[in-house]
Amino acid sequence: MSKRLLKTGLAVAITATSSHGFASGFALNEQSISGMGTSFAGRSSSADDASTVFGNPAGMARLKRDEVYVGAAAIHAKSDISHASANAGPLALSGSNDGDMVPTTGVPMGYYVKPLDDKVAFGLGVYVPFGLMTDYESSFQGRYYADKSYVRVITVQPTLSYRFNDKLSLGFGPTFNHIEGELTSSALNPLSPGSNDGKVKVKGDDTAVGFNVGVLYEFTPNTRAGVTYHSRVKYELEGDTRVSGSGALAGIAGKYDANLDLTTPESVDMSITHDLSDALTLYVGSTWTRWSRFKEIRVENDSATLPANLSTIVEEQNWHDTWAHAVGLSYKVSPQWTLRTGIAIDQSPTNNVDRSPRVPSGDRTIFSVGAGWSPNQDMTIDVAYSYLQEESVDVNHVSATRGTYSARYKNSAHGLGASLSYRF
Repeated sequence: MSKRLLKTGLAVAITATSSHGFASGFALNEQSISGMGTSFAGRSSSADDASTVFGNPAGMARLKRDEVYVGAAAIHAKSDISHASANAGPLALSGSNDGDMVPTTGVPMGYYVKPLDDKVAFGLGVYVPFGLMTDYESSFQGRYYADKSYVRVITVQPTLSYRFNDKLSLGFGPTFNHIEGELTSSALNPLSPGSNDGKVKVKGDDTAVGFNVGVLYEFTPNTRAGVTYHSRVKYELEGDTRVSGSGALAGIAGKYDANLDLTTPESVDMSITHDLSDALTLYVGSTWTRWSRFKEIRVENDSATLPANLSTIVEEQNWHDTWAHAVGLSYKVSPQWTLRTGIAIDQSPTNNVDRSPRVPSGDRTIFSVGAGWSPNQDMTIDVAYSYLQEESVDVNHVSATRGTYSARYKNSAHGLGASLSYRF
């Protein structure tokens, strides 16, 4: 029993991030509001503002003045859960399936770019590349597989770019990443299945270093292409697992030291920006993410504080690599106003066998609109709205100590963002 309870603990604390962000797996796309308006189609080639520190650090060479960029996006998600059933042995387990387990979540971002001369620029970015939160209702029918989950990565990225000539620029920046996670889940009481539940609560964190590098090539004044590589980041989370309960669960109640090695995947973003006219611009882009690194979660527990034979716990994930594709347009209505729109398709990394209520994601389609307002040459205010719709997917899980849970999920989400750019 204790081994299974701990397996629902730190082992899934990181994968507990919801599928309702606007990128696959537990990645987030919201590092730029101007990019959000075109479904991030030109992320590595547009280089229109200081958010290019993340999108493509080589793009800083296009900015001629010091610029500060601050913004935030809010995500509101909803799941339609149907055909749900759960049981423990012959006993059916009751519960609700509201599907509103994702609180409205904010994603902040901030950037600063300073051209040092005609060739060199310095930039600094602070953003959130991974993470989200889920919080099922306490009576959720699948509560033994998923309850409350919180994971967040905050990244600080100092960056330099160099412009070799009128066509070629290169940018590079190390990333300093802090990850933290917290998870609670219910524990099935074998003497009274469906009632007198126990609880498992897990916390852990770590800091690790990665890097981003980008290349921007301007074929003509109207056409440019960019490629950005975001490196993998290896974390060694340290934390604890707390188990509480009465009756049959009292014997394993306590606090256990634990650690987990986790690698967030590398990705390659490629895009082209082409000015069709003085007013109309086309963006086309694709992103590849190496989720296949995420084959399993391996938890190493402190054998000095745990019962025998619990030093290592493994949970299979078997995610696969994904592609996302996007196309977008922007139209400059006047010197003050720019309108944007875009559409994207994004694969889910999960598979039909290992998918759980914690990441019940399917392939998705995203539609976006946005606008930029520049009342003067020094300031721009950008706003954007995105709507995400996923295909229906099935969840089917069986465990000797958590019972069974099966359901069909159909997820959707709304995103709303705003940012302010100031040049001086």
